[in-house]
Amino acid sequence: GYRTLGAGKIFHAHTFGPGGFAGLNDTSAWDAFYPSLDRQLPDELGPPLRPANGNPLMAGFDWSGLVAEDDAIGDGQVVSWVERQLRAETGTPRFVAAGIFRPHLPWYVPRQYFDMYPLDSVQLPAAPADDLDDVPEVARAGTYQSRELHEWVVEQQVWREAVQGYLASISFADAMVGRLLDALEESGRADRTIIVLFGDHGFHLGEKQRWRKMTLWEESTHVPLIVVAPGVTQPGSSSGEAVSLMDLYPTLAELAGLDVPAHVEAESLTPLLRDPGAVREAPAVITYGYDNHAIRDERYRYIRYADGSEELYDHRNDPNEWHNLAGGRGSDAVIARLARYLPDRNAPPAAPPPPPAPRPGASPASPPADRPASPPSASPPAESPAAPPSGR
Repeated sequence: GYRTLGAGKIFHAHTFGPGGFAGLNDTSAWDAFYPSLDRQLPDELGPPLRPANGNPLMAGFDWSGLVAEDDAIGDGQVVSWVERQLRAETGTPRFVAAGIFRPHLPWYVPRQYFDMYPLDSVQLPAAPADDLDDVPEVARAGTYQSRELHEWVVEQQVWREAVQGYLASISFADAMVGRLLDALEESGRADRTIIVLFGDHGFHLGEKQRWRKMTLWEESTHVPLIVVAPGVTQPGSSSGEAVSLMDLYPTLAELAGLDVPAHVEAESLTPLLRDPGAVREAPAVITYGYDNHAIRDERYRYIRYADGSEELYDHRNDPNEWHNLAGGRGSDAVIARLARYLPDRNAPPAAPPPPPAPRPGASPASPPADRPASPPSASPPAESPAAPPSGR
């Protein structure tokens, strides 16, 4: 069988508070894990005063260029460990998962990555003031202070600084990915290793007057997905079909010659990897909160909320999702076609896991900072539609 090695943020975890570093790891899944089976994230480096940007709403919504080497950052520690595993000889097949934390908030990375994006060159996203005028009230409301954060960013005139922090964190993450690929090449096993690169969700940088995730719009749910499968994918190839991260399970099982369990509902991406021009019938289905869903195919995004309100966007003519077509002329047929894929069963919201027991003499752990203290009416996106798979 496979030797399973993991490091970093593979399951939910964060650095906002003491309880977040452990996260929700599946401790039975790994033969070895860094920094340990019961802790997904190493200690994180940050500025001496936090939040460095002074925002009064959320300490984790922060950015700062650090005077530090890459390996001093949590991701640098994770990547250093994974590099050693990739270069080591084991004599057995391996499944290696490297969870790179950035660009997760807070955006604390070495200063040189901020310097790559001078403020006067930072381009802000287009965000019309009337963008929310044609969306349902449930969509305008916002969650987790996402709209309040945007108001603060605009009032304090730090929009460019915030985008700079996000770009810096992405470039830092890119550098970490590069180190892992270099280590794989040096191991001599790159030509017989399947590589999958993906993100778990998108991010609003002021679009729709929002920051962070937790919406059913494109900015929040569209993620990168790159698959390299020796003998299957072709360099530079890509597909325009809408797919889901759930599809990775049957894809990897098929590529590795393993059986796919009967309960798996997803669809293998292997036909698209072999022929990027192939057509996929089923769209991607995304859920955020109880009975709130989005259906995304290669052209349209259809959203239906629990109260029955709807949104429809034509990405061929409106890639920014500025014009809600639901209820307009010609929308009924498109909505009817996509609505067939709405889930026919909705599981009730799950209560958050209990906080870890405090150590003797320590204060009780606070709930994760990116979740409310009581069970929310909406949970994080369960399935993100992925960018179409592309070959290396």
